[in-house]
Amino acid sequence: MAAFCVALPAVAASLLLLLLLLLVSWKRWRGARAKRHVLIVVLGDVGRSPRMQYHALSFVQSGFAVTLLGFCNSRPYEELLQNSRIQIVSLTELQKLPVGPYIFQYGLKVVFQSVHLLWKLICREPAAYIFLQNPPGLPAIAVCWFVGFLCGSKLIIDWHNYGYTIMGLVHGPSHCLVLLAKWYEKLCGRLSHLNLCVTNSMREDLAENWSIKAVTVYDKPASFFKETPLDLQHQLFMKLGCTYPAFKARLEPLDLATERSAFTERDAQSGVVTHLRGRPALLISSTSWTEDEDFSILLAALEKFEQLILDGESLPSLVCVITGSADLGVCLHKSSSGLDLPMKVVDMFGCCLPVCAVKFRSLQELVKHEENGLVFEDAEELAGQLQMLFSKFPDPAGKLNQFRKNLRESEQLRWDESWKQTVLPLVMDT
Repeated sequence: MAAFCVALPAVAASLLLLLLLLLVSWKRWRGARAKRHVLIVVLGDVGRSPRMQYHALSFVQSGFAVTLLGFCNSRPYEELLQNSRIQIVSLTELQKLPVGPYIFQYGLKVVFQSVHLLWKLICREPAAYIFLQNPPGLPAIAVCWFVGFLCGSKLIIDWHNYGYTIMGLVHGPSHCLVLLAKWYEKLCGRLSHLNLCVTNSMREDLAENWSIKAVTVYDKPASFFKETPLDLQHQLFMKLGCTYPAFKARLEPLDLATERSAFTERDAQSGVVTHLRGRPALLISSTSWTEDEDFSILLAALEKFEQLILDGESLPSLVCVITGSADLGVCLHKSSSGLDLPMKVVDMFGCCLPVCAVKFRSLQELVKHEENGLVFEDAEELAGQLQMLFSKFPDPAGKLNQFRKNLRESEQLRWDESWKQTVLPLVMDT
């Protein structure tokens, strides 16, 4: 009886191993079907991962079928949802447990995500490539490599940043979890078949410090990012004016049939929309509210700007919003590693919107100081830039309009064209 009890676990383990081998053999046998299929993995919110959504659409446009795995907390682009060649698979996000120390909770989360992601990937149709966003890469890199090893898929890592540097903003660079994450990222990052990254600075850093050869694929605005026509701006301002007083007209028009917002006016007779004289300037700054964005810089700069007006400077009123059509964009993204680029600026440039951006190591690869925007280091410098840009607002010959003109004339490469030139040859040749 004792011998039987000892042998039972061994038999179970052998059966499990046999089952796994049969599954792997079956997947490899079906490998011919995998040549035009890609598994894209985002261990984060798919709706907040525009670059990976762009990758999915580009793969489909190039003849691939795509399975996109990630958290479904926010709605992805409608184009993804309506495409029959894109299947979105929801991953379960383990919520924070109010039990035990943080390290225990984090370890439990990693174990759960490893098992859950492994199961979800194994149950999918075989794929030629497993295309992974990093960060977050713990535990996704190891899991995706293991599934690729079993099923004959090639692992591609798209390096947006380093996960350990983001953890370092919360816990400090010398925390044991941060050091562990750095070791893991450096070790497992070398297991990939192909690596992409978002800047030349990151490409050089990966090569020099991690012995990883990567190809730079810059973020580019999608085709739907473009300047908003004035009549559509007017419609938006009128709609926002119903909820937010800052968008309402200060004075009602004499002709009640005329539509007027704080910025625009539609003539009742001709229907033509024009900018109001003496209108306020509109400043936007989108944000993800993460540790690598310091909004206190903008708030302090706005206080200094307001003081200049109180001191008698001839400056327009400012309406500041977190999104929308505008005269100027402000970016406060500093980058935890100094090696990535803010996608919000890419999108702003796609709409021909000049930007003031806080300075960090790789920013010059995107924002050209005095050409398509300005770079600042602190609130004092940002306040000075706001004063300079809006001193004669809305003068057509002013610096702000010159930046916008430069953006219009730059013939910016859009994501689709860029992807076909950089990524498509790589996946077709491997």
